[in-house]
Amino acid sequence: MAWFALIIAGLFETFAVSMINQLSKKRNRQTIVLIILGLGAGLILLRYSLQTISMGTGYAVWTGISVIGSSLIGMLFFGESRSWERVLFIFLILSSTIGLKLIS
Repeated sequence: MAWFALIIAGLFETFAVSMINQLSKKRNRQTIVLIILGLGAGLILLRYSLQTISMGTGYAVWTGISVIGSSLIGMLFFGESRSWERVLFIFLILSSTIGLKLIS
């Protein structure tokens, strides 16, 4: 259950980062509320998961999910670079994140 909570926490963090990007384009209260909710939910679930998972592994996986998710959203919806080098390094982060789960 802790790993599931950690994955969901990473997705909430990804959502919050996407909303931060949206806020830079269009300032409104709804976006600010969504950022606060996304970050809050992500941190609450991270806290829950760290009761079972070691801090170093949990935090690395949480940030890895956020980095991968934010990069993919940036490429798909915000016109960020899709160069093969960037995709390669995103894949390396994904591989490392999976590796941390496998050895934990």
